[in-house]
This record gives sequence, C-alpha cells and structure tokens, in this order.
Amino acid sequence: MYERILVRYGDLNLKGKNKKVFSDRIDRLIREKLAAFPVSYDFRHDRMFVILNGVESDAVMSRLDRVSGLYSYSPITKCAVDLDEIAKTAVSMIERKTGGKATTFKVETKRADKQYPQTSQEVSRELARRILPSCPNLAVEVHDPELVLSIEIRPEGAYLFTEQIRAMGGYPVGIGGKGLLMLSGGIDSPVAGYLAMKQGVEIECLHFESTPLTAIESVQKAIDIVEILSDYAPYSKMKLHLVPFEPIHQKIIEHIPESFIITVMRRMMYRIAEKVALRHDCLCVLNGESIGQVASQTIESMDTIGSVCDVLVLRPLATYDKIDIISVARKIGTFDISNRAFEDCCTVYLPKNPVIRPSRKLALHYETFFDYEPLVTAAIEGVKTLTLTPREHFDIASKGLVVKEALDA
Repeated sequence: MYERILVRYGDLNLKGKNKKVFSDRIDRLIREKLAAFPVSYDFRHDRMFVILNGVESDAVMSRLDRVSGLYSYSPITKCAVDLDEIAKTAVSMIERKTGGKATTFKVETKRADKQYPQTSQEVSRELARRILPSCPNLAVEVHDPELVLSIEIRPEGAYLFTEQIRAMGGYPVGIGGKGLLMLSGGIDSPVAGYLAMKQGVEIECLHFESTPLTAIESVQKAIDIVEILSDYAPYSKMKLHLVPFEPIHQKIIEHIPESFIITVMRRMMYRIAEKVALRHDCLCVLNGESIGQVASQTIESMDTIGSVCDVLVLRPLATYDKIDIISVARKIGTFDISNRAFEDCCTVYLPKNPVIRPSRKLALHYETFFDYEPLVTAAIEGVKTLTLTPREHFDIASKGLVVKEALDA
C-alpha cells in the first residue's frame, strides 16, 4: 500500500551551522538500522524519504523507532498529480483508516511544486468536495479534526498520508560523546540509559556482580537488558562490563554499621565506575537515581556518595516519578526483565533502617574499618567485558554459578 516513508528530523533546527553534522549522523544511523532491507533513500535538507521498494512499511517503521534524533515519520502513498486520482487514493486510505466509523477530518495541502496552477487552499477544498460523497462517515472539522489527510504536490507526483507517528526525538546517539551507565538490573537504570541515548550519548554499561553471594540469574538480567538497549546503539552493539564485587561486598557487610552499608557500598561503586569510565574514554557516569525515591537517593545521600569521584555524574531520572519511569520501561521492553525475582548486590541484605542523611565525615570514618583500596584495584583489574547485540542471545546462567567460572569455561 505504501510507497515510501517520510522521516522528519528532531530538534536539529536549533543547531545552526552544526545542523549538517547532526543530520549526517542521523542518516548513517538510519542506514545502519535498515541495512537488512532493500530500501533506498531520498535525502532532503530537513527530512528524508525511505523508499520501500516493496518492503512492508511496518517492519521499516519498527526499526526507525530505534533511531534517536527523529521527530516523527509518516507512511506515504504516491499517485499521479491529478485531482481525480488523488481523491480516489485518499478515499481508499480513509476507508482503511476509519473502518467506516464516524470521523471528523480536514485536508491539508502543501504545494511544493510552485508551478502547479491551483493554490494549496484551492486543492484542499476541491479534494474535500470529491472525497465526502464517497465517505459518508466523514464530517469536516477544520479546527480539531480526528483525521488529517495531508497531501504534498510535487513535480514527480502527489504524496498522501494520514498520520504522523512520533519517533524517539532527541539527538542522534553518539553525537553527545560516550558515558558509562551504572546498570543494576532494576527498573530505573535501563530507562536512564535509554534516555541518555535519546539525547545523543552513546553508552557502555557497568554491572556490579556478587556471585555466588547473589544468583547468576541477576547477571543474566543485566545481560538481557543490555541486549535490548543495544538495539538503540550504533551498529546495534553495546559493551557490558561485569565488576567482581563480592569481596568488597563481604567486607562491607562484615565491618560497616548496618545503617551505612548502602552508603559505603555506593561510594565503592562510584570509585570503581570512575576508573572504568576513564579506561574506556567515557566522559561521564550515568545512573538511574531519582531524587527521594530510596534512602540512597536523597540529596544528602547523593552528595555524600558522589563526593568520592571527580568525573561528571548524570542522572537522567532525577526528577521523574516512578510511574513515568515504569511507563518508559514498558515501552522499551525492559520492565518484565527488571521485575524478575533475582536480587543483585544493591538489593540483597538491605538494612532495615538505612541512613537517609549520611555525612561525608561519618562515611570516611567507617571506611577506615577495612582496607578497601586493594579490593577496589582488584575489582577493576578483574572486570570482564561482553559485547552484546539483540541478534545473538548470551546465556550466562547455564554456564555456571559464578561469573568468572562461567566466562572462563
């Protein structure tokens, strides 16, 4: 039915002289995501057409949903620049769209071919006059219609569409540099990673695993989440760095007062994340913290925990409500994975009464209760890195109970 898809870029009109850099990056991302299809392209200065060449439009649009920097897209039908032919094509599209249900509509025409003899308004009025007798379920509503029939008159033909589908928006992934996402396996951090990519930040992921203190299935959760997130990444590939955190985890449980366990644990994680970020040329560390959501995410906690590192820390979810985070998690397909009942090192052995306003002074004092620096160094040196894609599932849970043994097997 559809001949092509009209793709509109996102906030590139804000970019001035850098606009071409952004649009070129988006064009490359689109080609990457659609590489499996025999489609062709018609690039314009502020938009592009994906010419389907017989490919099913839904399959192409599903892949466009993984391209950041796109504002919207519309599946388009092409016909001859003849009012009778345009009206006939429009009636067919409207019947399929409405199913005969009573619908308000209007016609909007863009006369890109300035040599065409009638004005845009005249074309719209004439087409509405020809369409209405064949579609008795339609009623004209020019201010707030349920259906807008959009028509572009060009020298090579007329292009018709009835919907504008919102895309990811934001900026093309990678244009904003690279960051390291602290990925817990819960609901929040995958959403933070998605939103960072939406704004142009390429990400690598860091997961703190405490096997066998925690189940290997908690690591599988992180792997499965990264496989989903990787579909939004350049070339649909993403690195997951697995930190052997169990030795540090044990020492914290043994030596740190219960109320400060989470504070000190998070401080250790930040120290490690900073070092790993620098090793992999990441300009920032990202996480899924949301102000006030849990004890470690009060302003005071964030200040005390974040004070151990100098690298920029970004919190894409800082002001999000949980219900909005869950909504995005469902949309991108990570919610059900995050809800699997396997605890990671952030949720196992949670204190009953964690401190909500920890001071830096007390945190530093408690950290003198054990020699953590050699453990942090060993954890960094013991990092295992996986490169994951949505096309090849990696099953670590079937390979062993401890990450090192499973990956070395």
